[in-house]
Amino acid sequence: MIKVSVIVHTYKHENYIRQTLDSIVNQQVDFEYEVIVGDDASPDSTPDIIREYQQKYPHLIKPLLHPVNLGGFGKNNTMATLAEAKGQYIAPMDGDDYWTNPHKLQKQVDFLDANPDFVACFHNALIHFEDGSHPDDYVNKPDQKVVTTLDDLVGEDEVWYMATSAVMFRHGIMKTYPQWFHESKSGDIPRYILLGKHGKFYYMNDVMSVYRKNGGGMSFTDGKQDAEFLFNRIGMYKGIDQELDYRFHTRVRKNVARYYLMLANSIQYGDNPILSRYYALKSLVLSRPNKPEHLKKVMMNYVIPHSIMGIYANVKWQLMKIVGKAK
Repeated sequence: MIKVSVIVHTYKHENYIRQTLDSIVNQQVDFEYEVIVGDDASPDSTPDIIREYQQKYPHLIKPLLHPVNLGGFGKNNTMATLAEAKGQYIAPMDGDDYWTNPHKLQKQVDFLDANPDFVACFHNALIHFEDGSHPDDYVNKPDQKVVTTLDDLVGEDEVWYMATSAVMFRHGIMKTYPQWFHESKSGDIPRYILLGKHGKFYYMNDVMSVYRKNGGGMSFTDGKQDAEFLFNRIGMYKGIDQELDYRFHTRVRKNVARYYLMLANSIQYGDNPILSRYYALKSLVLSRPNKPEHLKKVMMNYVIPHSIMGIYANVKWQLMKIVGKAK
């Protein structure tokens, strides 16, 4: 009986996939596990490397090499690997990340076996920027809560503190995935919301994986100044709001408001005076009641024309001069 299905998602990961697979096959466990490697028609040597590892570890590595790219922001590849999984638990992994502790799978399995009221567990991960643009950091801070519930996963700001490579969850809890899940460019946030509907998450205060940020990763292709990405995030949160029967509607509404304000400053609409003001005003409506300083900032930066602000500033300066002379 297979205890864990490790599902690996790859696309153009020829520079990283060896380290990823090495960290998986070197796990020390007392149970059976499988490694399903789904490659989304990489144009580089990634598929060849996967075949090489399958020949070396035929009892572990199960290649799922798609002849054409499945699209869907990589989500279709993820779902295809998940459909092949036979394990009681799922341990997802991106093809450019890797595990740093050979006991990672054993520790997580031991916890979930002993705690059936938890749907998942996760650990800390090191964030490493391949281009050296930022120093290494950790996903989870020292004050990370040990137990995460659905309430913790929904906020006025975006909530994310579980690296893909750090999570293990129970297989079969989610029988079907809603349409908004498939349409979202994010995979982790929607999945954690859906899992959170069924139980709690446990945090292990161990750093057991590395989350790489590199030029080929999704975090580098998405941008908070790109309208397509922003509209996708808005759609995702509207889907989450409906999925949770609007129990957290106020929080979700304020989160959506953030993205409309980003649209006002996006590459596509930032220079469009009509649409930029429209999205800024929509943001204010959704984020009400607004704090005075936030209202003032949005009005001055996005709504009131700069020419009028210039006249206002000049009149104010002249008045100050007149008042100063009078004194």
